[in-house]
Amino acid sequence: MIERSRDLSPAAPRTLGMNRRELLTAAVAAPLALSLPARSDARGAGGTPTVLVTADLESHVVALDASTGRIIRRIRTLPGPRSIEAAFLTWGVVANTASGRLTIVHAPTLRVRRVIEGLRAPRYTAVHPTRWPSDTDPSAAVLAYVTDSARNEVVTVDIDRGRILWRTAVPGPARHIGVTPDGELLWTALGTKAERIAVLDLDDPRRPRLVRTLAPPFLAHDVVCSEDGSHVWVTSGDRRRLAIYERDGRRPVELLAAGAPPQHVAFRGRTAFVASGDDGTVRLHAHDGVLLNESRVPLGSYNVTSYGTDVTTVGAVAPSLGRGTLALLDRRGRVRRVEQVARAAHDACLVVS
Repeated sequence: MIERSRDLSPAAPRTLGMNRRELLTAAVAAPLALSLPARSDARGAGGTPTVLVTADLESHVVALDASTGRIIRRIRTLPGPRSIEAAFLTWGVVANTASGRLTIVHAPTLRVRRVIEGLRAPRYTAVHPTRWPSDTDPSAAVLAYVTDSARNEVVTVDIDRGRILWRTAVPGPARHIGVTPDGELLWTALGTKAERIAVLDLDDPRRPRLVRTLAPPFLAHDVVCSEDGSHVWVTSGDRRRLAIYERDGRRPVELLAAGAPPQHVAFRGRTAFVASGDDGTVRLHAHDGVLLNESRVPLGSYNVTSYGTDVTTVGAVAPSLGRGTLALLDRRGRVRRVEQVARAAHDACLVVS
């Protein structure tokens, strides 16, 4: 149950506490247009920490040096790149929603290596935290889960091989999506202002299974798992609130005040960056929800992306859909630089090039 509503005044941190019905359709293999190079794991491989930013109105992805903000390359894509998600710092998975395709960017070369067809309206992507079936097997697959809002599906994609492996039906237009760090559960909001959230079991990572839905205390927008795997943060699409759930919970254990909806969340270790594009703010919270800092960013900075501590000293980046900028924040949530990158910049991710 909800314990209490919290305001944003500073307080001493406290620690939060930390089955199945299949609705599956047949797997569909997508055409393979290009050959991917041998997979490389960017962790520990050296290279330049790089931000990939979607230039929505100009049909390309902008690659910037994460340390300096310098533009390295503009990578041509299909029209309308909307969301982008990193896979093991080596691949950038771009959802071209209008054309129903995914563009796969290879980070070490900063080039498009594959276009995957077979979706109708891909929205957002989450990546399984380990390769399947074994993280030590060099032939194991990198699995991504893509929400297809037009088909009410979560689609499992083998990024290396460029194939759709499975389609899991969900009871609504799935959009934002998150996977727990242990790779056991997947949460997805069933709409941009969602009355329900679907929870899927990843016992077989190739074939997610719907296990339940839950009703948030508001119309939900973003769903993001904490890095320690204990909680899921759910943002609102209709009010200035944010809910924190235990990973297996059905009701929030905490409600926080937040900026104007919709908000988006990104974790970096034990802190969470929460962006409100309509307010032009990014708030930094402790893992238990206590507000640590608030910074001004360009209006329209709806999305926010943060990075593992082993990759870069940058805390987070926030692209602006309205201004076409990219704000780079440090680990304390302070804006260090703002770069003009395009006419509109919807989403960003970190890779190593």
